[in-house]
Amino acid sequence: MKTLHSLVALVLMALVSLASAADGLVLVKSPYSATETMTRFENVVRKRGLTVFARVDHAAGAATIGKSLRPTEVIIFGNPQGGTPFMECAQTVGIDLPLKALIWEDDSAQVWLGYNDPLFLAQRHGVGQCPVAEKLRQALAGLAEAALAP
Repeated sequence: MKTLHSLVALVLMALVSLASAADGLVLVKSPYSATETMTRFENVVRKRGLTVFARVDHAAGAATIGKSLRPTEVIIFGNPQGGTPFMECAQTVGIDLPLKALIWEDDSAQVWLGYNDPLFLAQRHGVGQCPVAEKLRQALAGLAEAALAP
């Protein structure tokens, strides 16, 4: 039984890595290219009935001024079912909504998917006990897991 718990813990640590470099940012390693990670994530978001409001390609933006960035793209998504209850706890949460995910390739060619931890956002806005924050946390983890599954 102890071996099973250890195996489960190792698998979970391999799937999700909490960032210490940026407070409240959840980072997940992707086994796919940045383009494929973004496509897979967007497809999962749409399949789950969420609206994709925009995709922002920072590397393409950099190219317009003669600069280069490794692949770096943000997807902005959500729906009123998740956002409204969060804003009912504190309207200031609206500055952090809709939800966003960042997909980028680091300098060692590792691709990452990152997003703001809703529990961190709840603390930021003084509503740490807002029940929807945990639901959104689980939903975001589920989106990432589905997008990065083999």
